[in-house]
Amino acid sequence: MIGRIAIRNLRLRCIVGINEQERTQKQDVVVNVEMWADVAEAVRTDNVRDTVDYKVVNKEIIAAVEKSSFLLVESLASAVADICLSHERISRVRVMVEKPGALRFADSVGIELTKEKTGQHD
Repeated sequence: MIGRIAIRNLRLRCIVGINEQERTQKQDVVVNVEMWADVAEAVRTDNVRDTVDYKVVNKEIIAAVEKSSFLLVESLASAVADICLSHERISRVRVMVEKPGALRFADSVGIELTKEKTGQHD
């Protein structure tokens, strides 16, 4: 049984961008994560040890993003995906990273990417 665990609208601040001001001042980013994992054992046991502890994953994402410095949101999203895939039970992850207000007249701009432990991407 495969479950999809989601962390939605995680609002963080980090250095991301190619312009001079973006390289010196932290900006707001919004991170959304969907993680696919086998949850059959957790359903059977009703025990957090048998599933993905999303609180642990969330803390790791926050710590990594807030101390990060990337030129591209693509690189930031890939780093978040790698954090998720470092957890044994997670087999696939989809990450969306958005920069609110990065474009005039747009609410945000961002990237969505998918990674799997098999190394396949879409």
